Amino acid sequence: MALETIAIQDKSLAGIAEKVLHGERLTLEDGVTLFNSNDLLTIGQLANFVNQQKNGDNVYFLQNLYINPTNVCEAHCKFCGFRRDQGEDGAYTMSMEELLHYVETRYHPGIREFHIVGGHNQHMPFDYYLDTLRTLRKAYPDVTLKSYTGAEIEFFSRISGLSIREVLQELMKAGLQSLTGGGAEILTERYRMKMSPEKASTDMYLQVHRTAHELGLKTHTTMLYGSIETLEERVIHMLRLRELQDDTNGFMVFIPLAVQPIKATAGIKRRNSAIDDLKTMAISRLMLDNFQHIKAYFINIGTQLTQISLTMGISDAHGTLIEERISHSAGALTQQALTVDELVWLIKGAGKRALERDTFYNVIKEH
Repeated sequence: MALETIAIQDKSLAGIAEKVLHGERLTLEDGVTLFNSNDLLTIGQLANFVNQQKNGDNVYFLQNLYINPTNVCEAHCKFCGFRRDQGEDGAYTMSMEELLHYVETRYHPGIREFHIVGGHNQHMPFDYYLDTLRTLRKAYPDVTLKSYTGAEIEFFSRISGLSIREVLQELMKAGLQSLTGGGAEILTERYRMKMSPEKASTDMYLQVHRTAHELGLKTHTTMLYGSIETLEERVIHMLRLRELQDDTNGFMVFIPLAVQPIKATAGIKRRNSAIDDLKTMAISRLMLDNFQHIKAYFINIGTQLTQISLTMGISDAHGTLIEERISHSAGALTQQALTVDELVWLIKGAGKRALERDTFYNVIKEH
């Protein structure tokens, strides 16, 4: 693609477009300029160009099951509608028998990944979280255990007295194969002190993933955008992840997550705009030049916007999920799951190749 083939409306993007087309790394200032621009089509074209270079027309998805063993949590994050206090109405902590029953009633042989996250339940010992993995590994030895967030790992370190490295090593012995991306929120301390002061700091989140990468784990990472963060903080967040990826190459995918209002009845002015969602995904593709994949999370942005995003830098349409709870407890209005046929329909409808994958982006089959 040549610069003259892009109909740039916002001339402030011309220099950035030149950089992108020549494979030059974008700066903090470039990222802020992109976010301040309303020229979505130019930003989307540039992101599509980068994604085509990396992934061609391939769009990936997997068959996975979300498991949330407990919603009891010591933290009081401002954006969370999922957490409960011990004994509060709706609070739960699954026993191993309940965990197995939950999975047995939702499992089918196509599922290749369990995505396991939950509350920071300080009433349970670290062994509870190890037993969760051991129980699932024994019952479903062929399913990948993608488990726990960077913030949960820091919490396990506190309740166990073990170092981050020791916590990860114990979890790996129990069956851990990858970390989820959650707990990142926005990686600046101004944001974290206001929105999630009881959870892992920016440095601790990054340290957890750095340590995981050193131990040979490939991990996921996220950004929860659309609340109090500045546009500059969104870019700083991406740059901090990019810097770690330069060092370790341990991240497989970046997942921008649109924050949900706490109530499903909230009006559209309390939700992210479609323009902001598409722009954020496309800019993620442009800024994170050392990430192979950017994922669209249909749970938060809906299926139609997910389909459009596949032409604006996205190479991963996520998975079947079976039953998503956390975003829906915070007001998400979307489906809690999609079937394989529906995911394939979305991907092919965007003119892309639908590739079913495992957790590590190994292709299982083309649909």
